[in-house]
Amino acid sequence: MTDGTMHNTKGKLMALIVNGEKIEDSLIQQEIERLRPHYEQVFRDQSSEEQKAQLFDWSRENVIERVLINQEAKNIDAGIPQARIESALEQVKKQYQSQGQSPQQLSAEDEEKIKEDIKLQMRVEWMLQDVCEDIPGPSEKAVLEFYNENKEQFKSAEQVRVAHIVKHINWQTDEATAHNIIRKAQDELKNGAVFETLVAKYSDCPDNGGDLGYITRGQMVEEFEDVVFNLGVNQVSDVFRTRFGFHIAKLYDRKPAVIPALKEVKEHVVSELKEQMRNKATDEFVDRLKSKAKIEEI
Repeated sequence: MTDGTMHNTKGKLMALIVNGEKIEDSLIQQEIERLRPHYEQVFRDQSSEEQKAQLFDWSRENVIERVLINQEAKNIDAGIPQARIESALEQVKKQYQSQGQSPQQLSAEDEEKIKEDIKLQMRVEWMLQDVCEDIPGPSEKAVLEFYNENKEQFKSAEQVRVAHIVKHINWQTDEATAHNIIRKAQDELKNGAVFETLVAKYSDCPDNGGDLGYITRGQMVEEFEDVVFNLGVNQVSDVFRTRFGFHIAKLYDRKPAVIPALKEVKEHVVSELKEQMRNKATDEFVDRLKSKAKIEEI
């Protein structure tokens, strides 16, 4: 093993035979390329050789599992209405159009192949839905345990409600002019003028009295947030500069980060636990298929 893939004596990826069905090595290589960007990001602490070897193993297992699922689905006697298949085919044709290709280029043979793929996918979906159909909902104890163990992920971000007077720097207003105007607003504030009145008089964004509503970190540019998140309630800032121009900000309210009560996030917790249970049931189903399968490397 030199490049993280398994080779035969001719230096090629090994093909597989799964329950008598030959799986070309190109499918494994395609899966490697599909997984590579995510894998390299998550496992960047591994050596290059370790990454390649693990990526190959995962890709190989994914291909085997997909083949086994498809083989099992083909054995299911699920009557799929022709109308559903035709409807799905039309969606595929629309995708061709969105990619700049003409659906008319599809031959009758192409369409039949697409229909067979659609039918197989529908059988797979039906089969996996059946596997998960009788899974009970999570118990109240499980819901409470999950909530207690994952409280931080439900924590809301700190919010501030802020308004500002802004003078943009652009082709109409140079930096010196903008600065002079915002300094006039600041002088009037120091002499007792009402902030909201000065918004209407000086700001380039006077709507709603300059009120931006509640914001969380990451919504505005960093230079703006560095100032407003450090203001006290009803405090007005000094003049400050961002990439857009000059500002004076006023903080109206602050909502600290809080962890919501279980009743507020219970629906989300239940949904998350159900998804985990469905994944576990699907994994166990695939493991049963693998335990009975005959898998050969050639």
